Amino acid sequence: MEVIARINIDSPTGRKLVHEIEKHKKVAEIEYPLPEELQNCTALSHNEVWNKVWDKLSNHYGLDVRKLR
Repeated sequence: MEVIARINIDSPTGRKLVHEIEKHKKVAEIEYPLPEELQNCTALSHNEVWNKVWDKLSNHYGLDVRKLR
């Protein structure tokens, strides 16, 4: 018999639960879904992927990280 559980890993308690489940590899398997922005994507080229990475870093740091190279 199998059970499906949805655990919110945004909280420390959720992360602790997942960590405990991951210790029992013979009886438990964790599947991590793709982020919503990648679920319906077709195959991306490596240049498209790197552009997304640069965009996310630029948004996070508030400057264009491409110019730092």
